[in-house]
Amino acid sequence: MIKIKVIRDTFTANCTLGKMYINGEYFCETLEDVDRGLNQSLPLEENKRLKIKGETCIPYGKYKGIVNISPAKKRALPRLLNVPAFDGILIHKGNTKVDSLGCILVGRKRNIDSIVQSTIMEEALLKIMPLGTEFEIEIVKA
Repeated sequence: MIKIKVIRDTFTANCTLGKMYINGEYFCETLEDVDRGLNQSLPLEENKRLKIKGETCIPYGKYKGIVNISPAKKRALPRLLNVPAFDGILIHKGNTKVDSLGCILVGRKRNIDSIVQSTIMEEALLKIMPLGTEFEIEIVKA
């Protein structure tokens, strides 16, 4: 099973930046919405209270996932399963928090509040993880 680790290391007023590792090897940069302190170990009601819809990164923790066809994006993408207080969390291309809506964006390089060359990194991710691939992901703070 593929193991992904996202280490969140930079927190701005607009987004959360990090690094993604696949099976222990550095893969790419990540961008997510603002970190509001959600954690998988908190009660569901507390995560719901802290969350601002479409503007909050998912809780820290470990999740299972699968690559399937996203009805919204109309293509195969990695989907995180059973994320407390969230639905439809994907890993996909995008450049700023506007593209995220809770999802994890992948890119080759980062700027202050954005990542770039995201299409290249989504394509590379899907070569490693084709349709039907099951995975585990852990999200931690540096």
